[in-house]
Amino acid sequence: MAARKGRRRRAVRLRNAARSAAKFLAGGGRRRRAAGSHGRSPLAGTLRAVAAAGAEPDPRGAPCGRAEGHSPPPRALAAPGAAPSPGLPPRAERGRMTELQSALLLRRQLAELNKNPVEGFSAGLIDDNDLYRWEVLIIGPPDTLYEGGVFKAHLTFPKDYPLRPPKMKFITEIWHPNVDKNGDVCISILHEPGEDKYGYEKPEERWLPIHTVETIMISVISMLADPNGDSPANVDAAKEWREDRNGEFKRKVARCVRKSQETAFE
Repeated sequence: MAARKGRRRRAVRLRNAARSAAKFLAGGGRRRRAAGSHGRSPLAGTLRAVAAAGAEPDPRGAPCGRAEGHSPPPRALAAPGAAPSPGLPPRAERGRMTELQSALLLRRQLAELNKNPVEGFSAGLIDDNDLYRWEVLIIGPPDTLYEGGVFKAHLTFPKDYPLRPPKMKFITEIWHPNVDKNGDVCISILHEPGEDKYGYEKPEERWLPIHTVETIMISVISMLADPNGDSPANVDAAKEWREDRNGEFKRKVARCVRKSQETAFE
């Protein structure tokens, strides 16, 4: 019974995505503003609660297309028998509090997107019992090589979201400089928060806890329209985009668009 309900919800969401695609393309790609569009910040209370729980963002991360090779920074060890810091719950309890806050935040964002869909993409849960794994359908933006495509991707959120970013992976085949050949998306907004040890990105260009699924998706749609060839995840696609944009690169993208249309609603 639960499986049938899940399939029905999925079918409804896919039909809504198709309608959204038609409306999006007919309307010239108008989208709701990503930030401040409602004059309120639903994240504020959640972020205050997460901060009160004592969680800290992991500052590690590296631009795509460069060797990661990093290891966790050393942590200071408390002296044997030292009392825990006053005012903070035990680490396990802080972890549970952070996970509860992240689940609440994701539930709110999902409800908001269901209530007020954003043109250009649709989003829902892969499994109704798992708030941390989402499926999104992205409509190829108008006046780009990706126009007409319906690209499926997965978002996987960490349990300490929004302190750390989700991972995004295209399930539909796509040829793009900032998407590696396995489908993993490389974009500044999804890089771990903090300083870039390579010096290529400013902290404000990387992940910030104020970002939502909506701002992530609008950034990815913008990435489709305007690739960043300076730090590619797919070196071959970046080379073709720079040197043969209207030749081999265009042919490969067109093939992906056709394939996405054939497989979008499977």
